[in-house]
Amino acid sequence: MTTMTISGRAYELDPRRVERALEGELPEPIQEHFVVINGRRWPPKQVLALVTGLDRADFTTHQARRALTRLGFTAARAVRRGRLGGAAPGQEGAGTPEQSRPVAEALRPFIGKWVAVRGEEVLVAADSPAEVVSWLARHQQRAQSMFRVPETEAAISGAAPQ
Repeated sequence: MTTMTISGRAYELDPRRVERALEGELPEPIQEHFVVINGRRWPPKQVLALVTGLDRADFTTHQARRALTRLGFTAARAVRRGRLGGAAPGQEGAGTPEQSRPVAEALRPFIGKWVAVRGEEVLVAADSPAEVVSWLARHQQRAQSMFRVPETEAAISGAAPQ
């Protein structure tokens, strides 16, 4: 457990408590900054608000990022990419290493989930298409496509069945 003072209050936080606070939640759209928790990108303020119960106006994005990186989570800035798993033209080498991964690797955290995709970005992943559509409507987002990521490693990597 790590003790952190956020908005004048002390909180005992650890990575597992953060992960538990996110169970059953879907990440909101990423504006500029994100943290990666269990293979998913989350807005830092959403995560810290869920973990602490604080209003998002009580702390900044940078305070949330700092608290979450102290717990061992990776934080980064969103960079526009041209296609799923690759950097946009002229942005090779920009942003996080995750941006140069092949499509199969980029989709690995979402195996068995329904995803909504815009360009190369996975906007949301959920257990049902209804949850995905509901999230898109609630956050006024538009996806270019929606599909279910195959349930097996072989199917996602394109390997022939045996």
